[in-house]
Amino acid sequence: MDIIVCIKQVQDPDIPPRDFKVDEEKMDVIPPANVSPVINGFCENAVEAAINLKEAHGGKVTVVTMGDEKARDGLKKCLAMGCDEAVLLQDEAFEGSDAFATARILAGAVQKLDGFDVIFCGRLSSDWSYGTTALALAEALDLPSVSQLQKVEKAEAGLRCERALEDGVEVVEVSTPCLLTASNEINTPRLPSVKGILMASRKQIPVWGAADLGMDPDSVGKAAATFEVTKFYKPVFDGNCEFIEGESLEEAAGALALRLREDKII
Repeated sequence: MDIIVCIKQVQDPDIPPRDFKVDEEKMDVIPPANVSPVINGFCENAVEAAINLKEAHGGKVTVVTMGDEKARDGLKKCLAMGCDEAVLLQDEAFEGSDAFATARILAGAVQKLDGFDVIFCGRLSSDWSYGTTALALAEALDLPSVSQLQKVEKAEAGLRCERALEDGVEVVEVSTPCLLTASNEINTPRLPSVKGILMASRKQIPVWGAADLGMDPDSVGKAAATFEVTKFYKPVFDGNCEFIEGESLEEAAGALALRLREDKII
């Protein structure tokens, strides 16, 4: 079973809130000093799911990401976890791509690779949380897709998938080739082994640009974005504290009720 996993690197969500800063003029996050980006959590779940399927049924796993040179670290980690090959999509023309342009770029990379049975993605990213890139990729490749998986296993006619829903679980059987998005319920990503880290450090990672994918630079990047961010800021939350006093607990409770009624809270 040949599997492709599309991953995304994001700012570390565990950084202290005081270190999270944005550039309101450029409308972008300012990377905190001395803190490296990390693989999006749901993408790590997708990598683990792909490796589990490979270990159970054979084949290979190829991991793909779009980004700058820092994205190599994420690809190396995936190789250390057990992926077989990795591809970095890097080009100035790709900068500023929205979810749909990113899907077109990933689709070009998938088509350049030598066939596949399954594409895995994380169900959404922890930075923008759109959750649209994976499904736009499925549309671009004309593939059936199943999202928010908490379990996947081989079935007679394809794959049997369990989707995590708000009010229960939905069981779906899908034929291959297909695209699947993984939720955090599906597994616990493994830690890379020392042997895996050493092997990954020696692995060559090819870099593909727009020309390698046969793409028109005008079809991707900021100029091809289908939506525009008009304001980007870090919200400020102010709070006022007011003490309700009383000679007794009952008197204080009554005063609190009257105060809440004045503010039309009750």
